[in-house]
Amino acid sequence: MHWFTTLFALMLLASTLLRSWLNQRQIAAVSAHRDEVPKAFESQVDIDSHRKAADYTVALAGLNRWDLLLDAILALFLTLGGGLDYIDRAWQPAGLPLAWHGTAVVLSTLLMISAIGMPLSIYRTFGVEARFGFNRMTVGLFLVDLLKGLALTLILGGPLVFVILYLMQKAGTLWWLYAAFVWIGFTLFITWAWPTFIAPLFNKFVPLADEALKQRTEDLLARCGFSSKGVFVMDGSRRSVHGNAYFTGVGRNKRIVFFDTLIERLQGPEIEAVLAHELGHFRLHHVRSRLILSLFFGIGGFALLGALTAWPDFYRALGVSMPTPHAALLLFMLVLPSFTFFLTPVGAWWSRKHEFEADEFAAKFSDASKLAEALVKLYRDNATTLTPDRLHSTFYDSHPPALVRIARLQALATRQA
Repeated sequence: MHWFTTLFALMLLASTLLRSWLNQRQIAAVSAHRDEVPKAFESQVDIDSHRKAADYTVALAGLNRWDLLLDAILALFLTLGGGLDYIDRAWQPAGLPLAWHGTAVVLSTLLMISAIGMPLSIYRTFGVEARFGFNRMTVGLFLVDLLKGLALTLILGGPLVFVILYLMQKAGTLWWLYAAFVWIGFTLFITWAWPTFIAPLFNKFVPLADEALKQRTEDLLARCGFSSKGVFVMDGSRRSVHGNAYFTGVGRNKRIVFFDTLIERLQGPEIEAVLAHELGHFRLHHVRSRLILSLFFGIGGFALLGALTAWPDFYRALGVSMPTPHAALLLFMLVLPSFTFFLTPVGAWWSRKHEFEADEFAAKFSDASKLAEALVKLYRDNATTLTPDRLHSTFYDSHPPALVRIARLQALATRQA
């Protein structure tokens, strides 16, 4: 057995076992604290809501066990099991030129992976989410979303894959650099186009209509020195009762978006505080730094792929008999996650750091106590567990644990007072 075959198998096994162990720790920790609301939240979260959050978290973690198993099986089947070779041979009778043939193989493989995972997605939506009262998605809307997503994959992803494969075939040893620039341009285009052209394909976005709230947000934007295409309300309630807010877009195409479910639950000062937090991410350059880092890693990924494509054993060690650009691209996409998974805590730590910084920004331009109150409402209404496993949270969570975050906001509120 080739040493790289052994290495990949060990990394896949190690990452799967670690993910499973962390998942089980989360189930155990949340279950152990199911019947006791943390003292810091006793006045705001009742025991029934706390138990619901615990049961919801455990249900999602239970479903995650199957996700972990499916991911590992698919990775093994498509690589060492010869699955990619089989898909490649299935397209041979079409007699397509190499770049077109490769594009067909890549897209059909990705669509097959998505189709195999579809039953779990359906159960998550119509099983777990519906059982806990969160789902509002109809079967018809689910199918429409699915078809729109498929169309976007073909319309946007198809040309991108074709261009990359063409460069791999024709552009010589520096193909990876040209492909990286193509990918950067594509990423920037999607980031720019998402709020105005892509997201409206799935949801309706209307300008904030409440005049008092609109004036409050405009005053906050002025205080923060922020300009955007506006503050919009999204009809998130069509699909779920979960509430959220986010910042999207680049350049002059920036938007601040509130879910209509969030608008319904929070008071004006609380919404202002949530908006101040989202503005903090922009004013502190979090959005820009994350985009730059993703582009940097993208260039590094293409450079690594460029080196691997020139190594014949890369294909043989991973179950592919014929070295081709599309085989290299698919192998890279399938194998890399087993290695990069162990960097997950670094990304999670960086994201939590940004959340703390955005909270501090919000405390300068709004009321920190109102942000704390808003977050507690969102924790309660979204059934977010207040008692996650410490190690699971450290490894995965992009946001600080509820107890830690609220304590820091209360300290900021005290300093404000």
